[in-house]
Amino acid sequence: MFAIIQAAGWPIWFLLIASIIALSLIIERLLYLRRVQILPPKLLEEVIRVYHNGKITAEVVQKLDQSSPLGHVLAAALRNINAPREIMKEAIEEAGRGTAHTLERFLTTLGTIASLAPLMGLFGTIVGMIEIFGAQNAAGANPAQLAHGISVALYNTAFGIAIAMPALVFYRHFRALVDSYILDMEQQAVKFVDVVHGARK
Repeated sequence: MFAIIQAAGWPIWFLLIASIIALSLIIERLLYLRRVQILPPKLLEEVIRVYHNGKITAEVVQKLDQSSPLGHVLAAALRNINAPREIMKEAIEEAGRGTAHTLERFLTTLGTIASLAPLMGLFGTIVGMIEIFGAQNAAGANPAQLAHGISVALYNTAFGIAIAMPALVFYRHFRALVDSYILDMEQQAVKFVDVVHGARK
């Protein structure tokens, strides 16, 4: 592996750093964006039960707020339990926007790496081509320098594409996952509002 890095030349270090960052972000998002952690399956039912039992205290609301992203949205509803329907919905929407921002954390960076990696590989290719042309002189081509230039050009192109493909796949996957979570949260929040203020006409 070290021999490949040496053959690829100094431009490969930018790609290696990008690959480490991308891998770290993918692992972090895989661990964080688990459905059971974002949308606990029985949480809405528990909140409705607490509401019907009239056991809404500051401690219960705070515990719910810190339990999960869905809990944060439902806690905003509980804080405005005596407010009119529109005020409650507005509080839920504000909490939802904050939650969406948290769920989308690092996705911009991952998308940037997916877009930038091929360009970084292309940069390495250009450096390799410069070395190839630099190997030409009046006495002829220097075979060692020519071979090194070809290695730099090809390895960087390959590494750039190899990093971009999984980064792009995971970026699209995480974006779709976040969108589905946000939609599900909205639907559950609306159900809770309907329980408190009666079904929509």
